[in-house]
Amino acid sequence: MEAASLPAALELTAGGGAGLSPEKRAALGASLLLLQRDYRFERVWFWGCIQGVSGTYYIAQGLGPDRAAPRSCLYSLNCVEWSLLPPATEEVVVQAQRLKGRFQGDPSFEHENSEVNAEDAETVEDEKEPVMKEEARLVATIEQIDRAVGIIPRGAFVKTPSGSVHENRSFEGLSLTEAKKLSSYFHFTEPVNLKNKTLLEKADLDASTDFLDSLEHDIPPGSWTVQLEKGGTVVVLRSLLWPGLTFYHVPMTRQYGYVYFGTGEKNLDLPFML
Repeated sequence: MEAASLPAALELTAGGGAGLSPEKRAALGASLLLLQRDYRFERVWFWGCIQGVSGTYYIAQGLGPDRAAPRSCLYSLNCVEWSLLPPATEEVVVQAQRLKGRFQGDPSFEHENSEVNAEDAETVEDEKEPVMKEEARLVATIEQIDRAVGIIPRGAFVKTPSGSVHENRSFEGLSLTEAKKLSSYFHFTEPVNLKNKTLLEKADLDASTDFLDSLEHDIPPGSWTVQLEKGGTVVVLRSLLWPGLTFYHVPMTRQYGYVYFGTGEKNLDLPFML
């Protein structure tokens, strides 16, 4: 969610019971503006927080001119001092997926990978068990959540002929009817299902706005809940696959965003719960 509209946005997503204390809100309101100035970002988003056993990571993301370009991730333990995270590589993401258990709240903590295949075990008998620093696991978890459940309303962004993505200045929000449909929301990441569609299926799509995957074909089906809150004036989507991810949109306005308040653990049992 936008750092400039953070207080109002947190009120709209507070229906799930998660939020920030007044002290943390005040600290973020001041530090995020300084963060944008110091790193020369065009926009700064408050991504959310990942709760550890002994501490909490507060996450912010910096955006450049191209909104689809990889975003810079920063974390803080006190909402005042920020540290830049390294980019997430595929190798780090795969390694983080094997880890189980909660975050500790210490960036230097080393997680041991207990899941080692029998074939790999023979090759690493004389070596130390593979370890992963919590800072690397943090950036990999942020990447996983953004890929799986980072979403935007349809039409909020446009793709130019050169391939760059920018905010749609003519976007005035979804209607209430459209806002209640999963097909009206897109994953704000590299599309996968769109590339597999036939030319006949792509015939009704607008290349400038329909360049991402919609939520209606997410696996497993039923991994999203859609609710009306604040007297039916706000549409709230919550992910059951990554508990803690909340998206909000006020129909017929430009107000939308998502925030994560959770432990950074994926609900692997979801297919058996639906």
